[in-house]
Amino acid sequence: MPTILTGVGASTGVIQGPARLIHGPDEFGRFQTGDVLICRTTDPAWTPLFGMASAVVTQTGGMLSHAAIVAREYGIPAVLGVRDALETLIDGSQLAVDGARGTVTVVDGS
Repeated sequence: MPTILTGVGASTGVIQGPARLIHGPDEFGRFQTGDVLICRTTDPAWTPLFGMASAVVTQTGGMLSHAAIVAREYGIPAVLGVRDALETLIDGSQLAVDGARGTVTVVDGS
């Protein structure tokens, strides 16, 4: 049975892509175009990653958070308030992100 995490669907859309766990700005260089950004929260310093991300998943935040607003501007799915995302998801695992339903599904068994 696949791992499914839930949160607040803050920007609609459905994508599939590799998880990239980013703990802070010192790890921005590991982020590649098409990655799903997994992080605790975002602020304006994180905005350049949104242009490369296929989706955003944060552990905190809601509909009016920085991540939600910027994801909607960039037209990419966002699921926010996903408790323990950094502890549960594995860097590089294939994810399906549904920004309308607020779900993050590990699709490759990682």
